[in-house]
Amino acid sequence: MRRGAREAERMRGLARPALRARWCRRLWALPARAAAASPPPPPAGASPASGALNPFDRRLKRKQKNWAALQAEPAKCDYLREEVGGRIADRVFDITRTFPLALDVGSGRGYIAQHLNKETVEKLIQVDIAENALKNAVESEIPTVKVVADEEFLPFKEDTFDLVVSSLSLHWVNDLPKAFREIHQVLKPDGVFIGAMFGGDTLYELRCSLQLAELEREGGFSPHVSPFTAVADLGHLLARAGFNTLTVVIISKRTIGQNNPELLECKNRCLRFLLHVVHLAAEIPQTATAFGFVVIHGTS
Repeated sequence: MRRGAREAERMRGLARPALRARWCRRLWALPARAAAASPPPPPAGASPASGALNPFDRRLKRKQKNWAALQAEPAKCDYLREEVGGRIADRVFDITRTFPLALDVGSGRGYIAQHLNKETVEKLIQVDIAENALKNAVESEIPTVKVVADEEFLPFKEDTFDLVVSSLSLHWVNDLPKAFREIHQVLKPDGVFIGAMFGGDTLYELRCSLQLAELEREGGFSPHVSPFTAVADLGHLLARAGFNTLTVVIISKRTIGQNNPELLECKNRCLRFLLHVVHLAAEIPQTATAFGFVVIHGTS
């Protein structure tokens, strides 16, 4: 009996790390240290690249975006997206032509469309992976059509759009070169692509703080901050996708880490082992969080 009790206790001890890793994956939408989250299958007819490493769980990202779109007063958390959407619209206005048909890739709640007018864009198709975000999109004077689709698998024919825009969405895709190729493919030969995405050293301080804190508490660390594309690589990726006349503009914003609402919210959501880590990271003095987004402009 004693041997059986000891064996049962040992099995319960072995189960705890697996349970902890499973909850960690649910909370952060990133692969845990012990086992990577399995990638979602591509749409019918699409073949995934052999041996490709997918850093993001697209199914979980879709659930997160759908959940966020149903929260009361989501506009309180969308100030950065709205600002970037306005800046993209300003760059559209800088082009002295009218676009009969435009595509917004990863449109969310319509952060770009609300800043455009029908004199510049006659018709807009909004694409997003989350249906709730499209249902709760901000009203626009431009006639719009909403399509639920993945940014990596655009369901449109070649040479369809005169303009493609994207605001703070492409940094979540698993295959950025493929996403750029998809965008170039659906653009007309004289089409324009204007997009913005987080890149470079965005959230570098937060990433370092969490790693140092978890190393001290746990003796190792898991990724809690998304990986971002280096700014120097964006021009090469766009050129390889077929774009020319490239312009890359770096814009940086800084906020104080202690005032980060997502960091404070984590204190209420994390499990006990991660709760200490987040508390410790938040208490590191003079922690600043940098949000650097990159505006990219290319012609087909």
